[in-house]
Amino acid sequence: MIREYRNVFLEAGYSEAEITDRLDRAVRTFFYGSETERIYHEAVIPEGTGRISLLSDDVSPDCLEAGYLEDTGNHDARTEGMSYGMMLCVQLDMPKEFERIWTWARTYMYMDEGENEGYFAWSCAPDGTKNAPGPAPDGEEYFAMALFFAAHRWDIPRYESEARAILRACLHKGENGRPGHAMWNRENGLILFVPGSSFTDPSYHLPHFYELFALWADEEDRDFWKKAADESRKFLVKACHPVTGLNSEYSFFDGRPMDEPMPWGEFHHFYSDAYRTAANIGLDAEWFGRGVHTDAPIRQMRFLGSGLEGARCVYEVDGTPLEKTVLHPLGLLAGTAQGALCVPQEKQPAPDSDWGIALHFVRSFFEEPPRTGERRYYDNCLYLFASLALSGRYRIW
Repeated sequence: MIREYRNVFLEAGYSEAEITDRLDRAVRTFFYGSETERIYHEAVIPEGTGRISLLSDDVSPDCLEAGYLEDTGNHDARTEGMSYGMMLCVQLDMPKEFERIWTWARTYMYMDEGENEGYFAWSCAPDGTKNAPGPAPDGEEYFAMALFFAAHRWDIPRYESEARAILRACLHKGENGRPGHAMWNRENGLILFVPGSSFTDPSYHLPHFYELFALWADEEDRDFWKKAADESRKFLVKACHPVTGLNSEYSFFDGRPMDEPMPWGEFHHFYSDAYRTAANIGLDAEWFGRGVHTDAPIRQMRFLGSGLEGARCVYEVDGTPLEKTVLHPLGLLAGTAQGALCVPQEKQPAPDSDWGIALHFVRSFFEEPPRTGERRYYDNCLYLFASLALSGRYRIW
């Protein structure tokens, strides 16, 4: 594992003081800003509600301090955002906030019976009421990784045991009479959009997480996690267009955009979910080195051309523009800029060299403040992740 982390902002010419100040301001706003700025909210769980343990009765039910992250565009708490919040907290050394978020998730989101027993409801109201009975696998994989890191960084063994319990459910649901479906296709090694589905979401593919699951998950599953890392990297080569580098929100296992109609919309375009893929590929390159799939982010940068100005509309993966406005332009810029981790630094780069193009996106991103307003949640989550990654602060613990 790589233990020396690039500070791309420093490579781009910013000082350590500027980088630290920018990150500190963003973190304060995200967690403790005004009601119109922050994403994180503290909460008190009513007496008698208790907390569900993934293990046994080793978690006290009388600790009522909790916290949640609000999707400000949809006014709910999602496993996506909750698990993102936990990952941000462990990277930022915020154990109090981490435990509060995990307490809220275990209390309100965890499902302890039925077909989805062992998973987390992907959406809950701010009062904890479940909005949906089903899970979203990106939440589970982030929960597990954040818990492993927290266990190691803060020496809390319970977190590691809980991470293993989550991954055990993700792989073994449906076996030995256990109801439900696994979150990974055991034959091809690819993560599913939802348990039991026949397609995937390219932005869910986190081979850099699976490499670590192969070290820390249940011993019987470690070979599978290594396979999952290898197969996800192969999949990403196919899912990212060979010219534009763009990928669809959902796709078939062979990488083709999933163009079947869904009740909640169309998802074969380069749109919101897809903005995370370049960021994920960049972090994989940072933690485990460059691979064939790591050329996609620079193709994407060359296609988009100029920071936020290139985020003007939605595209087909081949680059055909659509008459649809981007909902999360800052998220697109953040994810694309994080892809600069795939590009080797050059001395005195030409503006049209790979590093010259990457620097343009990194500098455009550095000069942008966090988003304000109703739709700030998704953009600012990607903003903080990219800020950590590009400053060398998104690390393996």
